[in-house]
Amino acid sequence: MAELKVRTRETGATAVVGRTGFPHVTSVTGGKLDIVTSPSQPGYGPLDLLYASLASCLVLSARIAASRFGVLDRLTEVSAKVTGEKAHDEPSRVARFDIEFSIKGDFDDTVRHAIAEAAENEICTVSNTLRGNPAFTTRISE
Repeated sequence: MAELKVRTRETGATAVVGRTGFPHVTSVTGGKLDIVTSPSQPGYGPLDLLYASLASCLVLSARIAASRFGVLDRLTEVSAKVTGEKAHDEPSRVARFDIEFSIKGDFDDTVRHAIAEAAENEICTVSNTLRGNPAFTTRISE
């Protein structure tokens, strides 16, 4: 009997910041991004990246859902706008995520809702992780 091997893409990121300046993030796949620290600066801050991660995962997951439902050929565009509200108490965190899907294609609202539901609650790794209670393993080095 043949063994099925699933190859997964290595993921992860490293952020570095000095005594002054802005954080610089690199991904294991070679992506590079400078992080802003003020809401008035153009660019991505840490919360922007959190919202962007969720939004991008949701649109990709919606496309997968459309394929699973057999309507991918009728899908023309998916967008997801993600915002949120920070908690008013400690610890500092996002208390609520607000997601607005736009799913364009030749199908009815029932199919649109099914695509959004499957994307958000079954397929998207980021939304599933945020809803869960992932363990954190931290190591400290010099």
